[in-house]
Amino acid sequence: MRLTLMILTLIALTACGTPQERCIRQSTSELRRIDTLLGEVRANLARGYAWEEYTVTVPSWDVCGTRTYTKNGKQFEQPQMCIGDETVTRRRPVPIDPVVETRKRDNLLAKKAELSKLARSQIAQCRALYPEEKN
Repeated sequence: MRLTLMILTLIALTACGTPQERCIRQSTSELRRIDTLLGEVRANLARGYAWEEYTVTVPSWDVCGTRTYTKNGKQFEQPQMCIGDETVTRRRPVPIDPVVETRKRDNLLAKKAELSKLARSQIAQCRALYPEEKN
């Protein structure tokens, strides 16, 4: 059991990438986040509206137990259904102010340019710290 756990842990760790890849991924995480936000803002501008997520509670039927009964000398179990609440996430279109969205896009582009310069130096540093073997 312990050996299996160690093997699974090693597989999980190696699946995360080499030290260089982990260093680069960590160094560029904020840049990827900015890219995601930039994509959302660009999509909002192209559509003319944004998506807003909200949650609602809806009724749902769930199995909450069983009922035992006898028929022709045999015992049977029948599921009992109860009504409960389920939380569901939905989304709806919301209007945007194109001027505000354009300003957001421009600010994100400026931030991306700034982070790109920083990321290039950090990537070079990661490659120097964790050189990979060439086969």
